[in-house]
Amino acid sequence: MSSSQTSSEATDPKAAVPQPRKSRKILLCFLALVVILGLGLGLGLGLGLKHKDSKEEVSVSSNSTVTLQASPETNFVLNGLQGEPSQTRTFFFTISELVGAPDGVQKRMLVVNGMYPGPTIEANQGDRIIVNVTNHLENVTSIHWHGLFQNQTNFYDGTAGITECGIPPGQFLVYNFTLGEFSGTTWWHAHYSTQYTDGISGALIVYPTDPAPKGFPSWDQDLVIQVNDWYHTFSSELLAAYLSSNGIDGTPVDEPVPDGGTLNGVGQWGQGGDHFNFTVDPNKTYRLRLINTGSFASIRFSIDNHPLTIIEADGTLVQPYTVSGLTIAVAQRYSVLIRTNGTQSDGTYWMRSEIQTDMFTYNVTGQNVDIRGVLKYSNAQDAPALPVAQKDPGAGKKLRDMNTTFLVPAIADVPPNRSREYTVKVSMENTTDGRFLAFFNTTSWEPLVGTSTLLTVHQDGASYAPEGGSLQNSTQFMITEDTIQTVDLIINNLDDGDHPFHLHGHRPWIMGTGAGRYNGTALNTKNPLRRDTVLIPAFSWTVLRFITDNPGVWALHCHIAWHMASGLLMQINSLPSNSTQLAIPQQIVDQCSS
Repeated sequence: MSSSQTSSEATDPKAAVPQPRKSRKILLCFLALVVILGLGLGLGLGLGLKHKDSKEEVSVSSNSTVTLQASPETNFVLNGLQGEPSQTRTFFFTISELVGAPDGVQKRMLVVNGMYPGPTIEANQGDRIIVNVTNHLENVTSIHWHGLFQNQTNFYDGTAGITECGIPPGQFLVYNFTLGEFSGTTWWHAHYSTQYTDGISGALIVYPTDPAPKGFPSWDQDLVIQVNDWYHTFSSELLAAYLSSNGIDGTPVDEPVPDGGTLNGVGQWGQGGDHFNFTVDPNKTYRLRLINTGSFASIRFSIDNHPLTIIEADGTLVQPYTVSGLTIAVAQRYSVLIRTNGTQSDGTYWMRSEIQTDMFTYNVTGQNVDIRGVLKYSNAQDAPALPVAQKDPGAGKKLRDMNTTFLVPAIADVPPNRSREYTVKVSMENTTDGRFLAFFNTTSWEPLVGTSTLLTVHQDGASYAPEGGSLQNSTQFMITEDTIQTVDLIINNLDDGDHPFHLHGHRPWIMGTGAGRYNGTALNTKNPLRRDTVLIPAFSWTVLRFITDNPGVWALHCHIAWHMASGLLMQINSLPSNSTQLAIPQQIVDQCSS
């Protein structure tokens, strides 16, 4: 398609015809927080073992009685590696099941190295990362490195069913890649079914090689804050109920609603739980790297009496923008600066992680959506263990919350003119065979079994799929471009819920958004924001622009765990003729037949 053509509906015929679903009932649940004792951070790091053979058998856990370790301080207080010579940084991840109680309620968890969140990977832009991942679970697993471009290493993107088949129980896989052009705040997580909902996630921080733009603010220390919603029931049980004909609460359209949340792996529920603590020095500037590692809900973050100056969104530096608080969609990241010049006499302040309830459709007994941590000044004398304030006092200035339309890249990045344009629609539907699934156009994705999309493309090249939109293997809807093109992808969200969409292997330009279906509205071609995860509100449109210069098969999916597991995923098949030359490790090929 040439750039002179207006729009093309990417086609994907499917036998199961979707039927419109019922509208959601939006029930707002606000519960009071029970204040308890402060958190004492413990140390602990369980490391996996090196193996010589990927098929070497290791023990597989089943509802282990081993209990959760505390994450070490180094997961949240960064070491400041920026400026070190480029080097190879090696990590060992052991994935296992255990029992943990991050918010005071015991549940089965899936974790890396016995801790939640898992280890923070901290590196510089020119580094090579090697991660040996050993699977002690009863099911396959994979690790996705969210936001990384993986140029020439699509096979290490970690997307089960698309770039690999997954690491079988008792085996391991060595992920080995360079960081390329990526820098900024991101995270890693399991990318098989809903596994990361139960705890397989951690931060990934990459320092840039180039200096910040002239006049950009500086800071003294980097801190990581991971916020998320939290479920007391094991995610596979929730998923089975969600996908059943009766739904989780008697209504097939309703997603599982969380019981609570955590902040850096610590939360409060009922009379239990604890509070995560940061101790900071007064009169310094801290960069807080915020990550929503949750599965369903957006989360509003703020600190009492401290304005937040936003300087980064999903790896893109933005012009400093000061707000009272900001709402972070699932899988999105922001960096904010705070100045520790508060005048409160006790020197302790609430960090507030408020779970947004607008997508919740039923009540959960005992639910806590007001998750808190503590920011304490090091010079505080006789300070209480917890701040005394209950009602949010705000930032102490007449500031508003973040409006994403005010986020402007600090370094101008004008996108090239489009040369291709495709339109897709998003819906959640009841099917004629009695199921409730998620759809791009009329296709609900299901992961391939015994192979992956990439392995098939690697074998067949350009003959695997025609250029443009097509349906392969009955459930693999994709857009294929075998030459470098600048693609505008128009996404019309016909659903009555919001969807945070993530495009693997790219950081697309957000060219425009609006209510209803896209009807030719002028786009922002001057300096649009680039980010890899964009929230598309209910009954609205968004236009993403990206370049098909990264060979491989790249997932585009909703990052609400329940939606991806119910099929809300399509693929971008870039340069399949080049994909045949990718050096896919034999270990990945062998694991498809394990």
